[in-house]
Amino acid sequence: MTDVFEKAVAELNLDRSDWQLVKFGDVAIQQKQTVDRENTELTRYVKGEHMYSEDIHLREWGELTDEYLGPAFIRKFEEGDILYGSRRTYLRKVVIAPFEGITSNTTFVIKANEEKIDKRLLPFIMLSEGFSQHSIKNSKGSVNPYVNWKDLAGYEFLLPSVEQQTFIADLFDSIDQVLETEKSTYTRLNLNLEANIEAQIHGVELEGKTINQVLDELEKKIEILPLNKLGKIFKGKGITKSEVVETGLPCIRYGELYTKHHRIIRKYHSFITKESASKSIELKKGDVLLAGSGETISEIGKSASFIDEETVYAGSDIIIFRPDNMDERYLGYLMNSILIRQQLNKVGTGATVMHIYGSDIGKIRVPVIGKNKQKEIGDNLEEIFSSITLVKSRENKTITLRKSLINQVF
Repeated sequence: MTDVFEKAVAELNLDRSDWQLVKFGDVAIQQKQTVDRENTELTRYVKGEHMYSEDIHLREWGELTDEYLGPAFIRKFEEGDILYGSRRTYLRKVVIAPFEGITSNTTFVIKANEEKIDKRLLPFIMLSEGFSQHSIKNSKGSVNPYVNWKDLAGYEFLLPSVEQQTFIADLFDSIDQVLETEKSTYTRLNLNLEANIEAQIHGVELEGKTINQVLDELEKKIEILPLNKLGKIFKGKGITKSEVVETGLPCIRYGELYTKHHRIIRKYHSFITKESASKSIELKKGDVLLAGSGETISEIGKSASFIDEETVYAGSDIIIFRPDNMDERYLGYLMNSILIRQQLNKVGTGATVMHIYGSDIGKIRVPVIGKNKQKEIGDNLEEIFSSITLVKSRENKTITLRKSLINQVF
Protein backbone atom coordinates (compact mmCIF):
# COMPACT_ATOMS: atom_id res chain seq x y z
CA MET A 1 0.00 0.00 0.00
CA THR A 2 2.84 2.39 0.80
CA ASP A 3 4.20 1.86 -2.73
CA VAL A 4 0.83 3.01 -4.12
CA PHE A 5 1.02 6.22 -2.09
CA GLU A 6 4.65 6.74 -3.09
CA LYS A 7 3.59 6.64 -6.72
CA ALA A 8 0.68 9.01 -6.03
CA VAL A 9 2.96 11.52 -4.31
CA ALA A 10 5.62 11.23 -7.02
CA GLU A 11 3.01 11.89 -9.70
CA LEU A 12 1.30 14.69 -7.76
CA ASN A 13 1.00 17.60 -10.14
CA LEU A 14 -1.09 20.27 -8.49
CA ASP A 15 -2.34 23.25 -10.48
CA ARG A 16 -1.89 26.18 -8.11
CA SER A 17 -3.16 28.84 -10.54
CA ASP A 18 -6.40 29.33 -8.62
CA TRP A 19 -4.98 28.88 -5.10
CA GLN A 20 -5.41 31.85 -2.79
CA LEU A 21 -2.85 33.39 -0.47
CA VAL A 22 -4.48 33.38 2.98
CA LYS A 23 -3.46 33.89 6.57
CA PHE A 24 -3.71 31.10 9.10
CA GLY A 25 -6.10 33.27 11.11
CA ASP A 26 -8.48 33.28 8.12
CA VAL A 27 -8.98 29.50 8.25
CA ALA A 28 -8.37 28.77 11.94
CA ILE A 29 -10.39 30.08 14.90
CA GLN A 30 -8.93 30.08 18.41
CA GLN A 31 -11.36 28.75 21.05
CA LYS A 32 -11.28 30.39 24.47
CA GLN A 33 -14.07 28.70 26.39
CA THR A 34 -13.18 28.32 30.06
CA VAL A 35 -14.23 25.67 32.55
CA ASP A 36 -14.93 25.82 36.27
CA ARG A 37 -13.38 22.50 37.27
CA GLU A 38 -15.38 22.44 40.49
CA ASN A 39 -18.64 22.61 38.56
CA THR A 40 -18.32 20.63 35.34
CA GLU A 41 -19.35 17.29 33.91
CA LEU A 42 -16.09 17.03 31.96
CA THR A 43 -13.86 14.28 33.29
CA ARG A 44 -10.77 14.18 31.05
CA TYR A 45 -7.82 16.49 30.64
CA VAL A 46 -4.89 16.70 28.23
CA LYS A 47 -1.39 17.86 29.16
CA GLY A 48 1.43 18.70 26.77
CA GLU A 49 3.13 15.44 27.72
CA HIS A 50 0.09 13.50 26.48
CA MET A 51 0.68 14.86 22.96
CA TYR A 52 3.32 13.20 20.77
CA SER A 53 5.46 15.05 18.25
CA GLU A 54 4.08 14.96 14.69
CA ASP A 55 1.25 12.60 15.68
CA ILE A 56 -2.27 13.94 15.10
CA HIS A 57 -3.84 11.19 17.24
CA LEU A 58 -4.23 11.62 20.99
CA ARG A 59 -3.09 8.36 22.59
CA GLU A 60 -2.93 9.39 26.26
CA TRP A 61 -4.90 11.62 28.61
CA GLY A 62 -5.77 11.94 32.27
CA GLU A 63 -8.87 11.83 34.45
CA LEU A 64 -9.58 14.82 36.67
CA THR A 65 -9.45 12.54 39.71
CA ASP A 66 -5.92 11.37 38.85
CA GLU A 67 -3.89 14.28 40.23
CA TYR A 68 -3.89 17.92 41.22
CA LEU A 69 -3.99 20.26 38.24
CA GLY A 70 -2.78 23.83 38.52
CA PRO A 71 -4.96 26.89 37.84
CA ALA A 72 -3.85 26.99 34.18
CA PHE A 73 -6.12 24.03 33.34
CA ILE A 74 -9.24 25.98 32.48
CA ARG A 75 -9.47 25.72 28.69
CA LYS A 76 -12.33 23.65 27.28
CA PHE A 77 -12.02 21.71 24.03
CA GLU A 78 -14.62 19.78 22.05
CA GLU A 79 -14.40 16.62 20.00
CA GLY A 80 -12.75 17.42 16.68
CA ASP A 81 -10.93 20.52 17.93
CA ILE A 82 -7.20 20.77 17.24
CA LEU A 83 -4.90 21.05 20.26
CA TYR A 84 -1.58 22.80 19.63
CA GLY A 85 1.29 23.05 22.11
CA SER A 86 2.26 26.73 22.08
CA ARG A 87 5.43 26.18 24.11
CA ARG A 88 8.54 24.67 22.55
CA THR A 89 6.79 24.58 19.20
CA TYR A 90 9.78 22.85 17.62
CA LEU A 91 8.23 19.69 19.11
CA ARG A 92 5.36 20.04 16.61
CA LYS A 93 2.60 18.84 18.91
CA VAL A 94 -0.64 18.93 16.93
CA VAL A 95 -3.49 16.54 17.81
CA ILE A 96 -7.16 16.17 16.96
CA ALA A 97 -9.25 15.81 20.13
CA PRO A 98 -11.25 12.53 20.09
CA PHE A 99 -13.53 13.73 22.92
CA GLU A 100 -14.36 16.89 24.86
CA GLY A 101 -12.27 17.82 27.85
CA ILE A 102 -9.98 20.33 29.54
CA THR A 103 -6.47 21.51 28.77
CA SER A 104 -4.18 24.29 29.96
CA ASN A 105 -4.23 27.84 28.67
CA THR A 106 -0.81 27.24 27.08
CA THR A 107 -2.37 24.75 24.68
CA PHE A 108 -4.20 26.48 21.86
CA VAL A 109 -7.65 25.06 21.11
CA ILE A 110 -8.43 25.58 17.42
CA LYS A 111 -11.43 25.06 15.16
CA ALA A 112 -11.31 25.14 11.39
CA ASN A 113 -13.28 27.87 9.64
CA GLU A 114 -15.23 25.39 7.54
CA GLU A 115 -16.56 28.13 5.27
CA LYS A 116 -13.04 28.41 3.87
CA ILE A 117 -11.23 25.12 4.48
CA ASP A 118 -11.86 21.39 4.68
CA LYS A 119 -11.27 20.87 8.40
CA ARG A 120 -9.33 17.67 7.70
CA LEU A 121 -6.51 19.74 6.15
CA LEU A 122 -5.86 22.07 9.08
CA PRO A 123 -3.73 19.73 11.25
CA PHE A 124 -1.53 18.89 8.27
CA ILE A 125 -0.99 22.56 7.46
CA MET A 126 0.15 22.96 11.08
CA LEU A 127 2.64 20.12 10.59
CA SER A 128 4.11 21.66 7.46
CA GLU A 129 7.69 22.89 7.49
CA GLY A 130 6.60 26.41 6.63
CA PHE A 131 4.14 26.66 9.52
CA SER A 132 6.59 25.06 11.98
CA GLN A 133 9.45 27.37 11.05
CA HIS A 134 7.16 30.42 11.26
CA SER A 135 6.06 29.33 14.74
CA ILE A 136 9.63 28.71 15.91
CA LYS A 137 10.88 32.01 14.46
CA ASN A 138 8.13 33.99 16.21
CA SER A 139 8.50 32.25 19.58
CA LYS A 140 9.61 34.32 22.55
CA GLY A 141 11.78 33.31 25.50
CA SER A 142 14.81 31.06 25.68
CA VAL A 143 14.33 28.45 28.41
CA ASN A 144 10.71 27.62 27.55
CA PRO A 145 9.93 29.51 24.31
CA TYR A 146 6.28 30.20 23.47
CA VAL A 147 4.36 31.63 20.55
CA ASN A 148 1.43 34.06 20.70
CA TRP A 149 -1.77 33.42 18.77
CA LYS A 150 -1.54 36.69 16.84
CA ASP A 151 1.85 35.60 15.46
CA LEU A 152 0.47 32.22 14.39
CA ALA A 153 -2.59 33.86 12.88
CA GLY A 154 -0.34 35.95 10.63
CA TYR A 155 1.25 32.94 8.90
CA GLU A 156 0.57 33.07 5.16
CA PHE A 157 0.22 30.12 2.80
CA LEU A 158 -1.49 29.13 -0.45
CA LEU A 159 -4.90 27.55 0.08
CA PRO A 160 -6.06 25.07 -2.60
CA SER A 161 -9.38 25.40 -4.38
CA VAL A 162 -12.37 23.66 -2.80
CA GLU A 163 -12.20 20.71 -5.25
CA GLN A 164 -8.49 20.20 -4.66
CA GLN A 165 -8.94 20.50 -0.90
CA THR A 166 -11.26 17.47 -0.99
CA PHE A 167 -8.84 15.46 -3.13
CA ILE A 168 -5.83 16.31 -0.93
CA ALA A 169 -7.75 15.67 2.31
CA ASP A 170 -8.87 12.26 1.00
CA LEU A 171 -5.26 11.40 0.19
CA PHE A 172 -4.11 12.45 3.67
CA ASP A 173 -6.93 10.39 5.22
CA SER A 174 -5.88 7.32 3.25
CA ILE A 175 -2.24 7.64 4.30
CA ASP A 176 -3.28 8.19 7.90
CA GLN A 177 -5.41 5.03 7.88
CA VAL A 178 -2.46 3.01 6.58
CA LEU A 179 -0.19 4.56 9.21
CA GLU A 180 -2.63 3.73 12.03
CA THR A 181 -2.91 0.13 10.79
CA GLU A 182 0.89 -0.16 10.82
CA LYS A 183 1.07 1.32 14.33
CA SER A 184 -1.61 -1.10 15.53
CA THR A 185 0.20 -4.07 13.97
CA TYR A 186 3.48 -2.93 15.54
CA THR A 187 1.86 -2.73 18.99
CA ARG A 188 0.20 -6.13 18.58
CA LEU A 189 3.43 -7.82 17.51
CA ASN A 190 5.31 -6.28 20.45
CA LEU A 191 2.72 -7.58 22.88
CA ASN A 192 2.97 -10.97 21.19
CA LEU A 193 6.75 -10.90 21.59
CA GLU A 194 6.53 -9.98 25.29
CA ALA A 195 4.03 -12.79 25.90
CA ASN A 196 6.22 -15.25 24.01
CA ILE A 197 9.31 -14.25 25.99
CA GLU A 198 7.64 -15.16 29.27
CA ALA A 199 5.88 -18.26 27.89
CA GLN A 200 8.96 -19.74 26.23
CA ILE A 201 11.48 -18.86 28.92
CA HIS A 202 9.56 -20.07 31.97
CA GLY A 203 5.88 -20.73 31.14
CA VAL A 204 4.68 -19.82 34.64
CA GLU A 205 1.67 -17.53 35.20
CA LEU A 206 2.91 -14.26 36.73
CA GLU A 207 -0.31 -12.46 37.57
CA GLY A 208 -1.12 -12.21 41.27
CA LYS A 209 2.21 -13.68 42.40
CA THR A 210 5.39 -12.21 43.84
CA ILE A 211 8.54 -12.85 41.87
CA ASN A 212 9.81 -15.17 44.64
CA GLN A 213 6.60 -17.21 44.39
CA VAL A 214 7.12 -17.52 40.64
CA LEU A 215 10.74 -18.63 41.11
CA ASP A 216 9.76 -21.15 43.79
CA GLU A 217 7.06 -22.57 41.52
CA LEU A 218 9.47 -22.70 38.61
CA GLU A 219 12.11 -24.44 40.73
CA LYS A 220 9.78 -27.40 41.14
CA LYS A 221 10.01 -27.99 37.38
CA ILE A 222 13.55 -27.02 36.39
CA GLU A 223 16.84 -26.02 37.97
CA ILE A 224 17.16 -22.41 39.12
CA LEU A 225 20.61 -20.92 39.73
CA PRO A 226 22.04 -17.46 40.51
CA LEU A 227 23.94 -15.79 37.66
CA ASN A 228 27.24 -15.98 39.57
CA LYS A 229 27.05 -19.77 39.20
CA LEU A 230 26.65 -19.52 35.44
CA GLY A 231 29.53 -17.22 34.55
CA LYS A 232 31.70 -14.28 35.62
CA ILE A 233 30.52 -10.79 36.54
CA PHE A 234 32.74 -7.72 36.39
CA LYS A 235 32.63 -3.97 35.80
CA GLY A 236 33.54 -2.03 32.68
CA LYS A 237 36.35 0.53 32.77
CA GLY A 238 36.25 4.28 32.28
CA ILE A 239 35.39 5.90 28.98
CA THR A 240 34.54 9.55 29.55
CA LYS A 241 32.25 11.56 27.30
CA SER A 242 35.23 13.60 26.12
CA GLU A 243 36.93 10.44 24.82
CA VAL A 244 34.11 9.61 22.41
CA VAL A 245 35.03 10.41 18.81
CA GLU A 246 33.15 10.38 15.49
CA THR A 247 35.02 7.40 14.04
CA GLY A 248 37.15 4.77 15.68
CA LEU A 249 36.64 1.56 17.65
CA PRO A 250 33.02 0.94 18.70
CA CYS A 251 32.17 1.08 22.39
CA ILE A 252 29.02 0.75 24.49
CA ARG A 253 28.27 3.35 27.16
CA TYR A 254 25.84 2.65 30.00
CA GLY A 255 23.25 5.26 28.98
CA GLU A 256 22.92 3.61 25.58
CA LEU A 257 21.63 0.43 27.20
CA TYR A 258 18.32 2.08 28.08
CA THR A 259 18.10 4.62 25.26
CA LYS A 260 19.47 2.93 22.13
CA HIS A 261 19.55 -0.82 22.76
CA HIS A 262 16.86 -3.29 23.72
CA ARG A 263 17.70 -6.93 24.42
CA ILE A 264 20.41 -7.28 21.77
CA ILE A 265 23.15 -4.91 20.55
CA ARG A 266 22.56 -4.57 16.83
CA LYS A 267 24.54 -1.42 15.92
CA TYR A 268 27.01 1.01 17.53
CA HIS A 269 26.54 4.65 18.42
CA SER A 270 29.82 5.59 20.17
CA PHE A 271 33.45 5.25 19.12
CA ILE A 272 36.82 5.67 20.84
CA THR A 273 40.50 5.86 19.89
CA LYS A 274 42.97 3.00 20.34
CA GLU A 275 44.46 4.89 23.26
CA SER A 276 41.12 4.99 25.09
CA ALA A 277 40.48 1.36 24.20
CA SER A 278 43.74 0.31 25.82
CA LYS A 279 42.36 1.19 29.26
CA SER A 280 38.93 -0.30 28.65
CA ILE A 281 37.56 -3.86 28.50
CA GLU A 282 37.11 -5.68 25.21
CA LEU A 283 33.85 -7.57 24.94
CA LYS A 284 33.47 -11.21 23.99
CA LYS A 285 30.64 -12.67 21.97
CA GLY A 286 27.89 -13.71 24.36
CA ASP A 287 28.57 -11.03 26.98
CA VAL A 288 25.55 -9.37 28.54
CA LEU A 289 25.99 -5.67 29.34
CA LEU A 290 23.90 -4.16 32.14
CA ALA A 291 23.51 -0.47 33.02
CA GLY A 292 25.02 0.06 36.46
CA SER A 293 23.46 3.53 36.87
CA GLY A 294 20.26 5.30 35.91
CA GLU A 295 17.82 7.96 37.01
CA THR A 296 14.97 5.50 37.55
CA ILE A 297 14.43 1.92 38.65
CA SER A 298 13.47 0.98 35.11
CA GLU A 299 16.86 2.15 33.79
CA ILE A 300 19.24 0.39 36.16
CA GLY A 301 20.13 -3.11 35.13
CA LYS A 302 18.70 -2.56 31.65
CA SER A 303 20.71 -4.88 29.46
CA ALA A 304 21.62 -5.98 25.96
CA SER A 305 23.41 -9.06 24.73
CA PHE A 306 26.55 -8.71 22.59
CA ILE A 307 26.26 -11.20 19.73
CA ASP A 308 29.09 -10.17 17.38
CA GLU A 309 32.67 -11.24 16.76
CA GLU A 310 33.72 -7.59 16.33
CA THR A 311 36.19 -5.69 18.49
CA VAL A 312 33.99 -3.62 20.81
CA TYR A 313 34.66 -2.07 24.23
CA ALA A 314 32.59 -1.40 27.36
CA GLY A 315 32.60 1.88 29.25
CA SER A 316 32.34 2.51 32.98
CA ASP A 317 29.08 2.05 34.86
CA ILE A 318 28.49 -1.02 32.74
CA ILE A 319 28.38 -4.39 34.47
CA ILE A 320 29.31 -7.35 32.31
CA PHE A 321 27.98 -10.86 32.73
CA ARG A 322 30.18 -13.30 30.80
CA PRO A 323 28.41 -16.69 30.69
CA ASP A 324 30.24 -19.99 30.66
CA ASN A 325 28.01 -21.66 28.09
CA MET A 326 24.77 -19.90 27.10
CA ASP A 327 23.19 -18.83 23.82
CA GLU A 328 23.68 -15.08 23.33
CA ARG A 329 20.32 -14.38 21.69
CA TYR A 330 18.43 -16.33 24.33
CA LEU A 331 20.30 -14.34 26.99
CA GLY A 332 19.25 -11.06 25.40
CA TYR A 333 15.59 -11.97 25.84
CA LEU A 334 16.01 -13.74 29.19
CA MET A 335 17.69 -10.75 30.85
CA ASN A 336 14.89 -8.42 29.73
CA SER A 337 12.07 -10.74 30.75
CA ILE A 338 9.71 -9.79 33.58
CA LEU A 339 11.16 -12.68 35.55
CA ILE A 340 14.59 -11.03 35.61
CA ARG A 341 13.58 -7.34 35.47
CA GLN A 342 11.52 -7.61 38.65
CA GLN A 343 14.46 -9.14 40.48
CA LEU A 344 16.77 -6.38 39.23
CA ASN A 345 14.31 -3.65 40.22
CA LYS A 346 14.32 -4.88 43.82
CA VAL A 347 18.09 -4.50 44.31
CA GLY A 348 18.58 -0.97 42.96
CA THR A 349 19.70 1.65 45.48
CA GLY A 350 20.17 5.42 45.51
CA ALA A 351 18.23 8.68 45.57
CA THR A 352 19.01 11.16 42.76
CA VAL A 353 20.90 8.52 40.77
CA MET A 354 20.08 4.83 41.09
CA HIS A 355 22.81 2.18 41.15
CA ILE A 356 23.07 -1.56 40.90
CA TYR A 357 26.21 -3.58 41.66
CA GLY A 358 27.79 -6.74 40.32
CA SER A 359 27.30 -8.53 43.64
CA ASP A 360 23.56 -7.88 43.40
CA ILE A 361 23.37 -9.01 39.80
CA GLY A 362 25.21 -12.19 40.71
CA LYS A 363 22.32 -13.17 42.99
CA ILE A 364 19.67 -12.89 40.25
CA ARG A 365 18.09 -16.33 39.85
CA VAL A 366 17.49 -17.69 36.34
CA PRO A 367 16.09 -20.93 34.90
CA VAL A 368 18.72 -23.35 33.64
CA ILE A 369 17.93 -25.12 30.37
CA GLY A 370 20.06 -26.86 27.75
CA LYS A 371 21.89 -24.76 25.18
CA ASN A 372 20.05 -26.39 22.27
CA LYS A 373 16.74 -25.40 23.85
CA GLN A 374 18.13 -21.91 24.49
CA LYS A 375 19.03 -21.58 20.80
CA GLU A 376 15.58 -22.77 19.74
CA ILE A 377 13.90 -20.19 21.97
CA GLY A 378 16.28 -17.45 20.83
CA ASP A 379 15.61 -18.25 17.17
CA ASN A 380 11.82 -18.28 17.71
CA LEU A 381 11.87 -14.89 19.44
CA GLU A 382 14.17 -13.40 16.80
CA GLU A 383 11.69 -14.46 14.12
CA ILE A 384 8.95 -12.42 15.84
CA PHE A 385 11.38 -9.53 16.27
CA SER A 386 12.15 -9.61 12.53
CA SER A 387 8.45 -9.16 11.78
CA ILE A 388 8.34 -6.21 14.20
CA THR A 389 11.37 -4.64 12.50
CA LEU A 390 9.73 -5.00 9.09
CA VAL A 391 6.49 -3.37 10.28
CA LYS A 392 8.41 -0.54 11.96
CA SER A 393 10.33 0.05 8.74
CA ARG A 394 7.05 0.33 6.81
CA GLU A 395 5.67 2.70 9.44
CA ASN A 396 8.72 4.95 9.21
CA LYS A 397 8.48 4.90 5.42
CA THR A 398 4.83 5.98 5.59
CA ILE A 399 5.66 8.79 8.05
CA THR A 400 8.36 10.05 5.68
CA LEU A 401 5.96 9.82 2.76
CA ARG A 402 3.30 11.80 4.63
CA LYS A 403 5.82 14.50 5.56
CA SER A 404 6.91 14.73 1.93
CA LEU A 405 3.30 15.10 0.80
CA ILE A 406 2.54 17.78 3.42
CA ASN A 407 5.51 19.85 2.31
CA GLN A 408 4.78 19.38 -1.38
CA VAL A 409 1.27 20.74 -0.90
CA PHE A 410 1.83 23.37 1.76
